[in-house]
Amino acid sequence: MAIDAVSPLRLQPVALPSAPAAAPATGGFAATLGNLISSTDAAAAGANTAITGMLQGTGDVHEAMIAMQKAEMTLQLTVQVRNKLVQAYQDVMRMTI
Repeated sequence: MAIDAVSPLRLQPVALPSAPAAAPATGGFAATLGNLISSTDAAAAGANTAITGMLQGTGDVHEAMIAMQKAEMTLQLTVQVRNKLVQAYQDVMRMTI
């Protein structure tokens, strides 16, 4: 079984605009953030499925460990993005007008 078949997590590259043009009113940042959260949830669900399969004897320990590491890395990325967003919000709130 291939390693990619363990988890349904597939990170898609995000196309960044080449010029600092305004983002479209629909989608944009909110859609990207939503995709990040849904991929985090999918990675956790894949890890749970792999662990359940390992415990039932239908899966492999290596597959379960790889799925757990993917889920952990995805969660760490999500937490770091959240931290940067909170920091940016706090910086904006501290600005004087």
